[in-house]
Amino acid sequence: MITIIGAGVIGLAVAAQLAGKYGEVYILEKNEKFGQETSSRNSETIHAGIYYPEGSLKAETCIAGNALLYELCQQYGIPHRKTGKLIVATRDDEVGQLKALLEQGKKNGARDLAMLSRGEVKELEPNVEAIAAVSSPSSGIIDSYALMRFFLGRAKEKGTEIAYRSKVIGIERLPDGYRVMVENGSGTFPFKSEVLINCAGLHSDKIAQLAGIDIDRAGYKLHYCKGEYFSVGSSKSRLVKRLIYPVPVPGAGGMGIHNVFDIEGRMRLGPNARYVNEIDYKVDESQKGAFYDSVKSFLPFIEYGDLEPDMAGIRPKLAGPGEGFRDFVIRHEQDKGLPGLINLIGIESPGLTSSPAIAELVEGLVKQL
Repeated sequence: MITIIGAGVIGLAVAAQLAGKYGEVYILEKNEKFGQETSSRNSETIHAGIYYPEGSLKAETCIAGNALLYELCQQYGIPHRKTGKLIVATRDDEVGQLKALLEQGKKNGARDLAMLSRGEVKELEPNVEAIAAVSSPSSGIIDSYALMRFFLGRAKEKGTEIAYRSKVIGIERLPDGYRVMVENGSGTFPFKSEVLINCAGLHSDKIAQLAGIDIDRAGYKLHYCKGEYFSVGSSKSRLVKRLIYPVPVPGAGGMGIHNVFDIEGRMRLGPNARYVNEIDYKVDESQKGAFYDSVKSFLPFIEYGDLEPDMAGIRPKLAGPGEGFRDFVIRHEQDKGLPGLINLIGIESPGLTSSPAIAELVEGLVKQL
C-alpha cells in the first residue's frame, strides 16, 4: 500500500501517476477539499525553465513539465492559454542580466527564447516600456483547479481513495513499513502503509520531522514566504497580451512583481515576496504603493487608483531571507534509515509547471522499491 500525504497539485499528480500500477494508493488531506493552500494561491503560470541553475531539479522538471502540461491540456481539454512572456529591462544596467537569463534558459533547454530590441517589444506590446526583453513564447497560464481535478479524477478511476479532514499526527517506523496515526473529525486512528510519500507542501518539513528526521540537520526546515496580489481595473486588462516580468533581483525570494492573468483574462499584479512567521492569507493594503512603484516603469498605463487588494499565497521555501538558490528536495530516505519514505520538500515555483514531471520522478523512486 502507498499513502500520499497532501492533496495539492503535487500529491494529486503523484497519485495519478502511481494509481493502478503498484497496489492500493491512498491520499490523506487535512483540509476539506484538495488544493486549498499553495496550489490554489499562485500565479497559475506555466513556466519555461529560464531562471534555475543548469542541472537542478527545478530546471529539469520545469522544462519537462512545460511540455507535459501543454500535452495534457490539449488532450483532455484543461483550460489554458499559451500567452507567451517578456522579461523586460528598463535600464541599461539590466541588459547584461537579461543576456545572462537568456543564456541560462538556453542551457536549461528552453529552446524558443529570443532577445528583443525596444522596437520589437513595441511591435508585440505597444503599451509596454522596455529598452530590451527576453521573449519566452512557451510560457502561459493554466486553470490550476481544473488541472488538480483532472489528476484526482484520473487517480480515482484507477482505484485511488482520498480521505479529507485527515491530519497525520504521528509516524512510526515498522520492520515492513510505517504505522501512521491520523486525526479526523471523529477521533484518531492508526493504519499501516509500506510506502509513504510526503507531499504536504507548507507542512512537509513537519511530516519529515514526525518520521524521525532532524530537519535542521537535514536542511529541510521551511521558511514561509508570502506573496500578495492586487487586481487591476478591468478596463486595463486588455492593454497587454503577454505576461510581463521585470528583471529579477537576486535573493529577493521571487521573480519580481509582474502582471498575471486568470483564464477569463482578468489581470492582477503580483506576487511580492515577504518572509513571514505564520500562515496568513490577508493582503496588506499598505503594500499598494510598493506594487505601483514596482511596475510603473514597464507598465506605464497602470495608475495607483487601478489597484485593489486581491489574494495572497504562501511559498514553502527552503532558502531563508537573502540566502542563495535551494533546489527541490525529492528523495527516498533509505540512507536515513527510513526505507519506503519519499520526501518532497520545498516544492515552490515552478512546482505547478513541474508537477507531471515530478510525478514521473517519484514513480522512478517507487519502482526502485
